[in-house]
This record gives sequence, C-alpha cells and structure tokens, in this order.
Amino acid sequence: IISDAVLDAVTAQSSSPLLHIAEYLKEHDMGAGGGAGGELNKRLLRSVSVAGKRVLIRCDFNVPQDKADPSKITNTARIEGALQSIRYCLESGAKAVVLCSHLGRPDGTRKPECSLAPVAAALEKLLARPVSFIGDCVGPEAEAACADPPQGSVLLLENLRYHVEEEG
Repeated sequence: IISDAVLDAVTAQSSSPLLHIAEYLKEHDMGAGGGAGGELNKRLLRSVSVAGKRVLIRCDFNVPQDKADPSKITNTARIEGALQSIRYCLESGAKAVVLCSHLGRPDGTRKPECSLAPVAAALEKLLARPVSFIGDCVGPEAEAACADPPQGSVLLLENLRYHVEEEG
C-alpha cells in the first residue's frame, strides 16, 4: 500500500521525489499525524503504473543482528517480507527500486553496527540480482545514484536514522 504523496512523487516529473513528497505533504496540510481527515489516502501498489519510473519504498529492514558480530543478520524475515513488492515493481518495468529503512537506534550519528550494508548483501542473495548499496540516504552521493539509475536496478540507501531529522 502506498500513500497519495508517494504515488504523486513516483508519477511526477520531479527530479527529486523525496523533496516532492515533502512538498506534497505541506501543500495538502498533511503533517506527521496524517491528512485533514487524519489519514493519508492509500492505494494498492498493483493499482499504480510503475513502468519506467523510479520507485521509492520505505522498508522495515530493522533486522536482528548477532550481538558479537553485528554484520551477521540472525533472521531475514523482514527482508523477505519486502521481496514481493520489490519483485512486483521490477517485473512491472520500474526503472529502479530505491529502498530505504532504519536499523537500530544510532541517535543521528554514524554507528558501523547500524549500517544497512549487511542488509544489502542479504537482499542481493534473496533477490538473486545485484543490489547497489548507497553510503548515505541524502546528499550528493544519494542524489547522483538515484538520478538516473540503470533500468531494473535495485538501490538500498544507508540507514535513515544516521540523520537526527529521522529520529522521533
């Protein structure tokens, strides 16, 4: 299920879909608590044409990790839970699927044990296709990677919670 804000960003001709989502929410007076009616309108992913578009998916990749070696994921169920949506987008001709998530509670700082790099490796194995890990979720590196990715690519942005703005 995706919100109208995400749908609008995916279908827009905007060069910066994340910025477009923020503008959409502001324009429609939809803060963190939802829209004027309290909730964002939602649509099923399969009701949206993603062919030729870059699709941004906020995932729950907050996976359990080995305490002694945080680079080892002890249960991939949350990653497996996103596979159906990712595959649907790719099979429907999406130009790229850009994934974002948080992992742990790094409190707005870069903590190596909270990196999504091990998730990218696990996702690559589960999808049986390359996953490009992007070392940040904002800024020049992320913008360049997402601007014009190769057709059918999968990108995973670094932990959203490395930025204090994502902390609740």
